[in-house]
Amino acid sequence: MRKFILNSSIISSIIGGFSVVQTTRKGPRDWRLVLMWLSWGITLALAVGSVLQSDEDARELGR
Repeated sequence: MRKFILNSSIISSIIGGFSVVQTTRKGPRDWRLVLMWLSWGITLALAVGSVLQSDEDARELGR
């Protein structure tokens, strides 16, 4: 769990998610909002994937 919490890409993705939530609450609801949520979801998926990949690489080097 610590590998996710302390990773800078996860932290920046969470901050980006906070920004998207604020825009959703206060901004206009149009097609750009859907694209913002989609891009945030992709960013989060890439961040989690990179953490998992680096953990897998570290385990392979440890063998």
